[in-house]
Amino acid sequence: MRYLTAGESHGKKLTTIIEGVPARMPLVKENINESLLRRQKGHGRGKRMQIEKDLVEITSGIRHGYTLGSPITLVINNDDFKHWVDIMGEDPIEADAKIRRVITRPRPGHADLNGAMKYGHRDIRNVLERSSARETAARVAAGAVAKTLLKQLDIEISGYVKEIAGIEAKEVEELSIKDRQTISEDSPVRVLDKDVEQEMMDAIDQAKQEGDSIGGVVEVYVEGMPAGVGSYVHFDRKLDSRIAGSVVSINAFKGVEFGLGFEAAKRNGSKVHDEIAWDEEIGYYRKTNRLGGFEGGMTTGMPIVVKGVMKPIPTLMKRPLQSVDIETKEPFKATVERSDACAVPAAAVVMEHVVAFELAKAITEQFPSDQFPTLKKAIDDYREEIRCF
Repeated sequence: MRYLTAGESHGKKLTTIIEGVPARMPLVKENINESLLRRQKGHGRGKRMQIEKDLVEITSGIRHGYTLGSPITLVINNDDFKHWVDIMGEDPIEADAKIRRVITRPRPGHADLNGAMKYGHRDIRNVLERSSARETAARVAAGAVAKTLLKQLDIEISGYVKEIAGIEAKEVEELSIKDRQTISEDSPVRVLDKDVEQEMMDAIDQAKQEGDSIGGVVEVYVEGMPAGVGSYVHFDRKLDSRIAGSVVSINAFKGVEFGLGFEAAKRNGSKVHDEIAWDEEIGYYRKTNRLGGFEGGMTTGMPIVVKGVMKPIPTLMKRPLQSVDIETKEPFKATVERSDACAVPAAAVVMEHVVAFELAKAITEQFPSDQFPTLKKAIDDYREEIRCF
């Protein structure tokens, strides 16, 4: 499985093309729209989410509610494009036309300056339109297809917030995957610890009032992945490394860890590694899950626990950062586009879907996957095989 996204933040639409989804898998657009709606929610979101009504249009790869095995095309229209037709239109215009609204002032913390230098753009809008986090809507659409596949293989996934602006939620290891999904959906900040929910909301409101921004940590929790998915044989087939790469590819993500993560550096080995045990009903299992469901680049059969660190959004409303105009080379205070004070709750949804796609991709690589019924039988047989290993 693989996917490609296309589209600009204020362009006509976002497009996702997914290849490698098994044929004969049930899939309807409601599966995708639910995920897109979740991405738009969250305390601290800006006005853009009030403008857009993200709904998917499926234009290929699905017939009568089932996948065909051919590429799936998903389209999300940008409702705001009607206000940007002249600026973002594809037709040529006069070089000196004011309508171009050329941007020559790169914003710190964004792709603006680096992207302009790489591609030779003297109008930075050519960079910021594509590098915008709006693109994550297209990735959530792809992940929603992957989540549909995982769910039908009895693999469940949940993304939620662990920390905002230094306010940490307590550990909730005893919660089931269903509880994690339900509680996070009911929380305006997608946190499982109700004791810190209001404190997080207050921190977001304060940052917004001050014209500043705050970041945080999100966690994705997965149950049902069988042991042995991934590989120790080659570095680029290690599943945890693939997940790590996908997580830090999300806009504003600057770090990733599994299980204990960086905490493991502070502990002795006896307090890090997970002892192996055997049960006649379930087979092998780990007494703890400090390594977050991975050993040697492969799943252990324990829940996958992966965290991602999101930096504060660099667009600041009242405290713009200093930069340099690429034409005049004069210093200036960075311009302000629409921005969120905090997008961490939404980022939890994005990360959930990015991880889901990597898991689905690994499964379809490892097991026969031309047809979904064949894939499901292969997974069921494999689960029984390793249970009795």
